Amino acid sequence: MMYRIISLLITISLFSSCKKETTPEVITKQPRLTWQPYDESEDIKATLDLEQSRMHLKLVNSKVLDKNQIWRPLESELDYFSEEDYNALKPLILEKDIPSLQTSIKQGKLTYEKLVLFYLYRIRKYESDNQLSLNGIIALNPLVVEQARELDKMDTSNIDIHSVYGIPILLKDNINAKGMPTTAGAVALQNNNAENAFIANRLLEKKALLLGKANLSEWAYFFCSGCPVGYSAIGGQTMNPYGRMIFESGGSSSGSGVTVAANFCVAAIGTETSGSILSPSSQNSVVGLKPTIGVFSRSGIVPISSTLDTPGPMTKSVIDNVILYNALVGKDTTDSASIQAKTVSLPKITNTNLAGKKIGVLKSYLTDSLYTRAVEKIKNSGAEIVELEPENTPLPGFLTILNIDMKHDLPQYIAKYASDNIATKTIEDIIAFNLQDSLIRMPYGQALLEGIVSDSTTTKELKTIKENLQSVSRSYFDTHIDTHNLDAILSINNYHAGYAAVAKYPAITVPMGYTDKGEPKSLTFIAKSFSEHKLLALAFAYEQISKERRAPIKYN
Repeated sequence: MMYRIISLLITISLFSSCKKETTPEVITKQPRLTWQPYDESEDIKATLDLEQSRMHLKLVNSKVLDKNQIWRPLESELDYFSEEDYNALKPLILEKDIPSLQTSIKQGKLTYEKLVLFYLYRIRKYESDNQLSLNGIIALNPLVVEQARELDKMDTSNIDIHSVYGIPILLKDNINAKGMPTTAGAVALQNNNAENAFIANRLLEKKALLLGKANLSEWAYFFCSGCPVGYSAIGGQTMNPYGRMIFESGGSSSGSGVTVAANFCVAAIGTETSGSILSPSSQNSVVGLKPTIGVFSRSGIVPISSTLDTPGPMTKSVIDNVILYNALVGKDTTDSASIQAKTVSLPKITNTNLAGKKIGVLKSYLTDSLYTRAVEKIKNSGAEIVELEPENTPLPGFLTILNIDMKHDLPQYIAKYASDNIATKTIEDIIAFNLQDSLIRMPYGQALLEGIVSDSTTTKELKTIKENLQSVSRSYFDTHIDTHNLDAILSINNYHAGYAAVAKYPAITVPMGYTDKGEPKSLTFIAKSFSEHKLLALAFAYEQISKERRAPIKYN
């Protein structure tokens, strides 16, 4: 018996001596990055020398929101996420489209939690740096990491790589999302804690992650006249990552364009009345779709015009735009314009080429070298090019639509969709509220709001204006589309956004290159109502032959 005990002890000793010693992994708590206010005077002074007068700034950072408040609710989640973790994830995340991200997750190389932490870390890293901050974010979802963890507990092996499942998406801050204020950039709505907009619920139903709220031109740029695009009292001045405080950010979905371009999120949702998706998408070298009115719901979105408003996806690639499109469609019975649009077939999109397509190009734009190069690429891919010389048709009464619609639509939003604590109920209330502290609440004035109040157009007169404008704008496009049987007409940036708006025609803009100064420019496809499937296919085909998007150098 003693022999057996001694033998056992010797065996245990030998085993212990051969066993590799291990120590518990030590996880170091990371220092918290903090944004510090600074003297903005030199930065502001430098903008006064810029040729573009709308870039003459009066302030850079918000005087209302301390940027540290944006990420403070998530600081504890970032305490054990290091710069080494961030750099290790970069090759898997930076500039990747949704299918690539989903594939990495299915392969176990990435998790939804790590994907979210990467973006949160990146946002704090850049937005706390006064030399690189873009002021693209107004709020972050305090529950987003916890929500990502819940998705990681599920079996991800069967996740469709062409879905928004677990994908962090930013919403323009005029779109209601529960748990985050919806401000439209205005102090008057600073504490507007509303329920989800219809499209926010659509994303949540598909298990997307609402990462936070993107900055915007205050009141969707129907506020001050001639002021910088991308400015809001809540978010400060949104800046273009391709030329910070040099190039315009575009507006009014300024933060949505900037944050997608700078890889602060996978994708974002913007809104457009006339150019507010097309402009910031173009200025920031991202893909932006302005759909036909009614394809996506507008319920729970701070309005300008129920006639012209629509949300739309803003992404780094056309394939991501298709994925967002499919996630957002759905009939909303509370929106009188809403329809049940069909989802887009991905195989049809990806199998489309330009051979045999008939594309209208604007002869006057062929003096633009980037436009000419894009047209040549399309022609060399087998498309038939038809040169057009449309008459320069005015759009009389356009401003009146915005004035009268906002006069009625904004109070309806506040009554139906805003939280009960919002005391300003009308345009007159907002004007009076802003006058109480004009330097903070309206440093560039509020001329457009004042114009709304002074516009006395009657309902009958407005109906006539709307009908005339739609007729004029549709004729502008249809004369050429019908005569030549065109698949689409090509414009630049948001140059034809007004015509597309009142015609209620969809448009999609795709990066087509950069000027000698490095400013992005985009090629914009326009077609008749409910042609989103066709436009997405054409945009995808062009993207494949051009591949012009480049990430902004300082944000790689």
